[in-house]
Amino acid sequence: MAKAAATFTCSECGATHGKWAGRCDACGGWNTVVEEAPLSSGPPSKGLGAKRGRLIPLTTLSTRETPPPRATSGIGELDRVLGGGLVAGSAILVGGDPGIGKSTLLLQAAARFAGTGLSCLYVSGEEAPAQVRLRAERLGLADAPVQLAAETSLRDILTTLDQLRPDLAIIDSIQTMWSDQVESAPGSVSQVRTAAHELVTFAKTRGTAVILVGHVTKDGQIAGPRVVEHMVDCVLYFEGERGHQFRILRAVKNRFGPADEIGVFEMTGAGLAEVANPSALFLAGRDEPAPGSVVFAGIEGTRPLLVEFQALVTPAPPGTARRSVVGWDGGRLAMILAVLEARCGIPFQGMDVYLNVAGGLRITEPAADLAVAAALLSSREDVALPRDTVVFGEISLSGALRPVSQVENRLKEAQKLGFSQAIIPGPVKPGIGAGMVIRKMVDLTTFVGDIFGAG
Repeated sequence: MAKAAATFTCSECGATHGKWAGRCDACGGWNTVVEEAPLSSGPPSKGLGAKRGRLIPLTTLSTRETPPPRATSGIGELDRVLGGGLVAGSAILVGGDPGIGKSTLLLQAAARFAGTGLSCLYVSGEEAPAQVRLRAERLGLADAPVQLAAETSLRDILTTLDQLRPDLAIIDSIQTMWSDQVESAPGSVSQVRTAAHELVTFAKTRGTAVILVGHVTKDGQIAGPRVVEHMVDCVLYFEGERGHQFRILRAVKNRFGPADEIGVFEMTGAGLAEVANPSALFLAGRDEPAPGSVVFAGIEGTRPLLVEFQALVTPAPPGTARRSVVGWDGGRLAMILAVLEARCGIPFQGMDVYLNVAGGLRITEPAADLAVAAALLSSREDVALPRDTVVFGEISLSGALRPVSQVENRLKEAQKLGFSQAIIPGPVKPGIGAGMVIRKMVDLTTFVGDIFGAG
């Protein structure tokens, strides 16, 4: 019988190749093509007398099932991102830059869950138990009933989990796990995929919630095959800048709750402390109004959030003008500059443009377009907006201002923090923003003329 030929698969897009190549022809990724072990080739089954699989039980769309039970940790920001708490049997992947605080947060979470009566096991593949205990002592968690282990063998870990049957198992990290069934080094695509599959299968069959810690690449993506993110129920990214004390836990996928939900933490000497009112924290230190400073009322997940956009426009030396962006999309900044020049006649050639989101937060929603344009014009014209003014709205390529969602929630959050004026796209429903001075703009030209007297 002919031997089954090995296949080569791209770990990024899943395209198959007849032989190994350094670059995938389908997605263009480099060093993503890996060898796949061939399937066992036995004689084909013939007739009804051959061995058959079991009959799969079927349900209908109208079948009613009890919602999965949740366990809350008492860390409000973590429970919010998880969708209301930890679901039994769920698989969660947590990624973030080195030293951002992933292990600290998960150790605190394990201690909180253990305090509620859940049995928790923390398996570290990177640190010895003594090092984990030292961190627990610094966090004041030395007496927490959390079981520790330092192991990288996947077979031994699964055997231990099957024997103990904990309610929560934390694997730190998935890139250090090693399976003796795969002939490759730990951290390789095959090893990561195999370890993730085995651990996720264990979570589903035994009812143990499993949290996997994942390393990230220089592009900020979780290292390893993207199929791991499809296997798990929830993917969380821990974000933040080393120079800031703020940390953002963001859900990019969640089968048990809303995606794009965020939790805000502050790094302190006693570990990560949750921030109940992140808007006030991100606006702290904002004193007198200054040119280039504009407050944006945004929505992150289900919560309204106020952040400060800071812009600086200065004459550039001869040559190519510089564009520098922190916390926002650089391509969208280029679009806003092009619309201001084409539709409003305000040139930015020969000028360096710097844009920053205060506090280390990253904003992705298009509703920030108008706030960015206001910050750029405020710096260019050296005109400061009133201190009690918030701005939001989406800018189209024609220069029109498009309405955004959840206007009422944005204005309520702004009013709660003492803002009395808002510049937004019009029109809006009657009664929204009661008690505030609402300035409705229909296009960017009107906004530039009314607010800055330019154009």
